[in-house]
Amino acid sequence: MSVDGRSDRNNRVSYLEPPPMPAAVVVQKDVGGLVRAYQERTELYRSQNREVRLHECRSACTLALSLPNVCVYPSSTLKFHQAYNDITKEVDYGVTSELWSAYPQGVREKLGTLTRKYKVLRGSELIALGVRNCNAPAPQPKIMIARATPAPAAQGGGEFLKGVQSAVETLFGAGAKVHAAPAASRRPAPAKPAEPAQPSTLEASVSAPLPPPRPPMIGAVPTPQPPVPKGTPAFLTPMAGSAPILEPRFIPLVVARRRLAELGFAFVGR
Repeated sequence: MSVDGRSDRNNRVSYLEPPPMPAAVVVQKDVGGLVRAYQERTELYRSQNREVRLHECRSACTLALSLPNVCVYPSSTLKFHQAYNDITKEVDYGVTSELWSAYPQGVREKLGTLTRKYKVLRGSELIALGVRNCNAPAPQPKIMIARATPAPAAQGGGEFLKGVQSAVETLFGAGAKVHAAPAASRRPAPAKPAEPAQPSTLEASVSAPLPPPRPPMIGAVPTPQPPVPKGTPAFLTPMAGSAPILEPRFIPLVVARRRLAELGFAFVGR
């Protein structure tokens, strides 16, 4: 393939009319058109991971820059402008915003903004902004391959096997066994220093002070009470089974006044 991509000209097609899969979509000269049609075709290429090579691409065709497998040549030419209604010739700012959002960040910074007049970016400029050069090989997808060999056993493998054995017995019963590795592949675990024996019970010399005795609760022990005088209001009559809180020498004020009145004392209200 030549530097300017001349070998692609025999396979050139429109952006909207691609060749059969898996051939690359080579856009020799596309002057744009209905934005919705280009958006639908772009999403199809995205789902197919289709390679799109751009030579000259204008207007809605520049949506191809949003594809992960797009490339340009150093001599390519891409022209950008605002979207407009083909009938009224008025700018469609909503569709223009969709076009703008589809461009890579570096392309937006280079353009600054879109206008009714074309803004042109060369392929060499786009390559400098991070768009892939069609002359460079396409990146190959990375495939992760699982290793079939087990990782080497670390020291203390005996403790690990004991843990596995315990888990297996928990799940499948005590009769299940885990086959250990051959003795040659096992490393002896380092000897652990003997730990001091822990006492099974608290030593007799350890004593803690006991809390002070709880004081008797007032009213906890029933005490004989004098009978309730006749005419005592209901709200002053003790409930059946209740225990008085105050000592017998404390009486309600109403009862005290009544007794004093019976003795001849008179009270003057303030």
